[in-house]
Amino acid sequence: MQELKVQHLHKTYGAKILLDDVEFIIHEKDRIGLIGTNGTGKSTLLKILAGLDTSEKNGQVEHSSDYKIGLLPQTDALPNDATVLEAVLTGDSPKIKLLRQYESLLLALEENPTDADLQKQFLQIQEEMNAKDVWQLETKVKGILTQLSVPQGSRKIGELSGGQKKRVALAQVLVEDYDLLLLDEPTNHLDIKAITWLENFLQNYRGALLMVTHDRYFLDRVTQRIFELNQGKLLEIAGNYESYVLQKEVLDETNQLQAEKAQQLYKKELDWMRAGVQGRGTKQDARVKRFENLKESLNTSSKDGQVTMDMGSTRLGKKVLRLKDAALKVQDHLILDDFNLLIQAGDRVGIVGDNGVGKTTLLNLLAGKIPLTSGVFEQGETVRLAYYTQIMPDLPEDLRMIAYLQETAEVVENKNGEKISVPELLERFLFPRFMHGTLVRQLSGGEKRRLFLLKLLMSSPNVLLLDEPTNDLDIATLTVLEDYLQDFKGAVIVVSHDRYFLDKTCHKLILMQGSGKYETYFGTISEYLAQEKIAEKKSVKKETVKTTAPEPKKSTEKTKLTYLEEKEWATIESEIDKLEQKATQLEKDMTQQGSDFTALQNLQDELSATQQQLDEKMERWDYLGQFV
Repeated sequence: MQELKVQHLHKTYGAKILLDDVEFIIHEKDRIGLIGTNGTGKSTLLKILAGLDTSEKNGQVEHSSDYKIGLLPQTDALPNDATVLEAVLTGDSPKIKLLRQYESLLLALEENPTDADLQKQFLQIQEEMNAKDVWQLETKVKGILTQLSVPQGSRKIGELSGGQKKRVALAQVLVEDYDLLLLDEPTNHLDIKAITWLENFLQNYRGALLMVTHDRYFLDRVTQRIFELNQGKLLEIAGNYESYVLQKEVLDETNQLQAEKAQQLYKKELDWMRAGVQGRGTKQDARVKRFENLKESLNTSSKDGQVTMDMGSTRLGKKVLRLKDAALKVQDHLILDDFNLLIQAGDRVGIVGDNGVGKTTLLNLLAGKIPLTSGVFEQGETVRLAYYTQIMPDLPEDLRMIAYLQETAEVVENKNGEKISVPELLERFLFPRFMHGTLVRQLSGGEKRRLFLLKLLMSSPNVLLLDEPTNDLDIATLTVLEDYLQDFKGAVIVVSHDRYFLDKTCHKLILMQGSGKYETYFGTISEYLAQEKIAEKKSVKKETVKTTAPEPKKSTEKTKLTYLEEKEWATIESEIDKLEQKATQLEKDMTQQGSDFTALQNLQDELSATQQQLDEKMERWDYLGQFV
């Protein structure tokens, strides 16, 4: 059995501790999600596992000499002069090398189809491909490229957009077979169809998987272990994201009780310190030391990864944003055609669609950055707009964090009219006091995006445009952003492929279909996708009926229940009811287990088995019901 063992990993970045004596084992076929606040060291941990960075002190990453590790970094390093296929087929396995030669010869023959030497080489390599059964790999590669919407042919990497390059880099690691696949934000720049496909691909992946992602539905459907990295420490919880949330809630309640007891002790010690006891001896010195240790532990435990966004917004009138009979053409690309949209206060609108249909262009139009080709665009006089862009503007690298925010305001008011200072805001956004003087250039990519978001919200907007806000923001920040948006009195327009974020924030969808076409849907993205799935099944069924000659009915065609099926039908509803009650009880039991993770895992396994039985009974009930 192939395993990877991690022992005593240590890593610091300036004054920040990223990894503090981290240990774990990755087993064969593990599916692990790595979560934590931006800047806590998730990407650094992946790089250490991949051998691209090292641990301080005596940390070790142990595995067999033939153990293969593949890494999708957050920032790609693809050669600009390579073609897409050359970039994808960079592996060193014999089959990958052979396929690379084949594709190279194929391109050469397209340019010189009459070259006798090339024809001879091509015939030889085809025979070798047949002998080594490489055609299956070619089918796999082309399938991955198609599903990820990667441009094929002779396109050069340097000609691609940032999102296309990210998809090429993802395809590059997916075509190889690794013992451990490390993925850093794999769903960034993927549309919903591609994300769904990737979920299925990774569920059936041969090796182990460790991934950093903010996509909570993705985590829930793919993983069976969660690693949480916080202040250098690694917390491991068995189960998917839903199990993690359940168990973390129980753990936090336990920690809260401990923190309250520590706080009471801290107050007593503080009273003693303030009393200024004279003639402190050895016992008193020890008590002073204990006070300092207690103070340190309280300061550490208070930073538990919770982000608070409690800022007011300016009043918004009835007239917000309106597009009437709008048309927009960018070069020869038709983005909008006879497009109508009315945005009012309190609206929550999600803009979805495949990559390249013009979602970001629509946001730029609403932000007043580009004009319409024809039609009417109106913006209300009271609109105070903030635009969180997918491509973040360059932040002043040599400015310190606190000074960057003070350019907007020294203090802001929350919705209750209370004043909040910039240092307080930074702490609420998980930037501890010692970081406030940090230069912007020393921040991680995710920390910069969080700082940029904070500055936008400090401006007290009443209309928010959010372009892929879930890219590079951690789950803690996203969770509180979602809560903030629920209480936000203004209008919100979001471009996103994150189904979880859309479900929580948007009740109306603009479905952009390309070539100026669009559809409006009132409901959540999950409701829309479920409806689409049903419609797709019906369409396939109708197509099958049309193209297949109807068979004459057989005299043996089933028209009623058998005796045994009638007995089954008589009891099946009560059995379903019992299973539902059992599932409810198991969920309740899980919340009462405290920090006993072994018991929690046993309950989770029993709950999964119960839910599977329930699904099977429901399918059976649906089948039998046809003949009643």
